[in-house]
Amino acid sequence: MAALRIGLTGGIGSGKSTVAGMLADLGAARIDTDAIARSLAAPGGAAIDALREQFGADAIDADGGLDRARMRQIVFADPAAKSRLEAILHPLIGIETDRQAAAAGERPQVFDVPLLVESGRWRARVDRVLVVDCSAATQVARVTQRSGWGVAAVQAVIDQQASREARRAAADAVIFNETLSLAELAAEVRSLWTSWIGSR
Repeated sequence: MAALRIGLTGGIGSGKSTVAGMLADLGAARIDTDAIARSLAAPGGAAIDALREQFGADAIDADGGLDRARMRQIVFADPAAKSRLEAILHPLIGIETDRQAAAAGERPQVFDVPLLVESGRWRARVDRVLVVDCSAATQVARVTQRSGWGVAAVQAVIDQQASREARRAAADAVIFNETLSLAELAAEVRSLWTSWIGSR
């Protein structure tokens, strides 16, 4: 039987990465598309030359990696720039995602994809979609506390992402991570894991 493929998503500050870590602790192979994207755009990464050519030397920081703050400004100001950025990164992310999935063998696979719903193509690639959800106010509070971003910056990211309603509509299961303690969250993840893996 093929490995169970779980697509995991959630808005910024929802706790998605925490849930991904818990699933990995239970035995899943975690394939983090955001981490893959960061590695591609790091100094010496496979996307750097194309990014420099497309967006200019100003988009590259002093260490030779993508200047992520600068790129956020460019993308928020110009939707066409976002499309050009995705045209560079997405094919490379896809190649590395497939490589990591193949390396995972028969272990259940968790594809940690922030923009799973927005991409439109992930639903067909996974067996189940798990959404981690919380209120927008909680998203803002968590991200401003951990990152030092201002409220407007966090809200701009939320506004660019799919709505909570769209994510929930795409889900096979939703974890509402609003007031859960870490222990309560872990218990919900464990219960869902047992249900899904046990039904295989």
